[in-house]
Amino acid sequence: MKSVASSTMRHLAYLKMVYLQELPGKLFLMTGNARTVVSPRRNFQWLKSIDHKLMGRYREPAEKKSPYITREGYVRLQQEEKAIWKRRREVTAALAAAAAEGDRSENAEYIYRKKELREIDRRIRYMQKRMPDLKVIDAVPDDPEVVFFGAWVTLEDSDGKESNYRIVGPDEFDVEPGYISMDSPMAKALFKRRIDDEVTVQTPAGKQLYLVTDVRYNSTSN
Repeated sequence: MKSVASSTMRHLAYLKMVYLQELPGKLFLMTGNARTVVSPRRNFQWLKSIDHKLMGRYREPAEKKSPYITREGYVRLQQEEKAIWKRRREVTAALAAAAAEGDRSENAEYIYRKKELREIDRRIRYMQKRMPDLKVIDAVPDDPEVVFFGAWVTLEDSDGKESNYRIVGPDEFDVEPGYISMDSPMAKALFKRRIDDEVTVQTPAGKQLYLVTDVRYNSTSN
């Protein structure tokens, strides 16, 4: 009984929709000001159904991203912000034109533009909230042979194969080949390492051993 109650409480309390309170011998289902006595044994399947439905809605809170970004990464976001507002005006105009055609429920153009506008607005809200918190890092550290933010790092695996990575902010790691987020396991393992250091990284395929063969702070991989 207790395990069922505690499991259900986690999900219901998190969603702030329904609250389940355990009392000696009884369970009370709280919905607003209403209270219903529930028999745990007789209503075990009912409780499981609630738990199942809420688990379908539950999402783990996203981990907080580091607030750092390269100079070029920040400029890229500024350019995107300018472009996305222009695109929003275009989509809004197209949406209005599609809405004027009549029945919206079967209007493919209207449905498509409505969805596109939602995606644009979601991105705009994110950028408006995120960009003021970002800190631009463009200075080279005092010791350029040590891995810090912005570094290009060359690694050699146990088979002698080399890979190049640049440690950047979480808002720019997917814009160039070889960019990795500073919040990734690889980047965290590389921080404060230097040439000839060995690094062990936990990957989906298991632990991998790498040798740091080069560290540089120019903006290209070569």
